[in-house]
Amino acid sequence: MKIKIDQTDCGIIELLQKDGRTPNTIIAKQLNISEATVRSRLNRLVKEDYIQIVAVSNPLKLGFRIVGTVKVKADLKKLDHVSKELSKIHQLWYIAKVSGEYDFEAEFNAKSMDDLNSFLSKKVNMIEGVNSVATTLVLNFVKRRYDWKTAMSDIKDL
Repeated sequence: MKIKIDQTDCGIIELLQKDGRTPNTIIAKQLNISEATVRSRLNRLVKEDYIQIVAVSNPLKLGFRIVGTVKVKADLKKLDHVSKELSKIHQLWYIAKVSGEYDFEAEFNAKSMDDLNSFLSKKVNMIEGVNSVATTLVLNFVKRRYDWKTAMSDIKDL
């Protein structure tokens, strides 16, 4: 995979990882570039899916009583179908095709055990090609950080 970003892009990303609300003018000043450069690069980074600018929330504090991971083992001939169908399930906010014992890992938020049971039994388990499903529940968040910088950065343990 060829990376098409440079040190200026990395600087923009790193500043936004610290605080996604940082104004373009402040980013420009800190990186010694123009605000127009920040704006155009930021638009490209978003458009090309290098970054998303979102508020990261704590689902446990927002009323979701159950947060966890679903691991899905699927028929190898139906991986694409299972992937597309999993993507349609609203409660699954993160889905990855993975190596190992399972084919997919997905993270979910549920308002209640009834909500969890419903989306597992009526949605996930009903997908043609799903062979087995395992879930783990989050008891509490020990570490949740999103400031890992970029692979081009000199990462230092702060």
